[in-house]
Amino acid sequence: MKTKEIIGIDVSKTVIDVCIDSEQIIAQFNNTKKGFQLMENWIVYNTSFSRQETLFVFEHTGMYSHLLSLFLTEKEYSFFIASGLEIKRSIGIARGKDDQIDAKRIALYGYRLKEELKPSKLPDNDILRIKSLLSLRTKLNKQRAGFKGTLKEQKTIYSSKDYKIIFEVQQKMIKDLTKQIDKINTTMQSIIDKNTELKQTYKLVTSVKGIGMQTALVMIVFTDNFTKFQNWRKFASYSGIAPFPYQSGSSIKGRTKVSHLANKKLKAIINMCAISAIQHNPEMKQYDQKRVLEGKNKMSTINIIRNKLIARVFAVVKRQTPYVDTMKFAA
Repeated sequence: MKTKEIIGIDVSKTVIDVCIDSEQIIAQFNNTKKGFQLMENWIVYNTSFSRQETLFVFEHTGMYSHLLSLFLTEKEYSFFIASGLEIKRSIGIARGKDDQIDAKRIALYGYRLKEELKPSKLPDNDILRIKSLLSLRTKLNKQRAGFKGTLKEQKTIYSSKDYKIIFEVQQKMIKDLTKQIDKINTTMQSIIDKNTELKQTYKLVTSVKGIGMQTALVMIVFTDNFTKFQNWRKFASYSGIAPFPYQSGSSIKGRTKVSHLANKKLKAIINMCAISAIQHNPEMKQYDQKRVLEGKNKMSTINIIRNKLIARVFAVVKRQTPYVDTMKFAA
């Protein structure tokens, strides 16, 4: 059914500011299930449009918008989770910061694009669990790396006898963090093994040389098990590895380069995969050496390999068959 009513919502930690676009009225509710129920009652009272004609639009704010997404899904409302940067750029120059005004701006954004916005949906519960575990593992990895770095420096300066307790405490912290990281990895692997669809996808993705456990899980999470992106090029653009031209008329002719508007964490992971592939995949290693001998730019070569890996991952998932290394069959 055609969207006729837009509800713009500015989500914060404790409250949500809600704007009914057609009436241009705003109200504030608690960011809780009880607050969402009061919001629904208020909307039903103040608008004549049906549930099927209503679209909720709000910015992705991680865990703070998760409860709202769950509530709207349970109530069978259509909703669109927008990028904060996209909303900001769509409204032009804005001065100051006010949650109620932001709710109106989000509603205006939804109204302007209501014919183009495709309703969002919550990922599978197993994917949400893996996403949370990945986030926790990243934090623990950073903490462990911090302790390792500090301990290494201290050991080169301080004597083991005088600073024994300092060394022991940090070594214990590193050991405990490693144990917890291993526990998270085991839990994620268990979730994958118990979910038939995710297990099949994971098997296919990791069949591509250069793609390990972490990258496979991250890609499954960010693509919602490869249902969010129509093709690998769109995912490459989202990851910040797709090259774009930079030219205008006859005076501006810059070199083709990647955009800084990207998921930087995902880009970093894919970059590590490309470097690993150059070191351990004979095909990629040969390709890299060939480009070097031709005098090609090193970063350009790495970016091509990043795109090759992503294209192969999407290809094996699409055809549902593992990657075949054709190089070993070559004469």
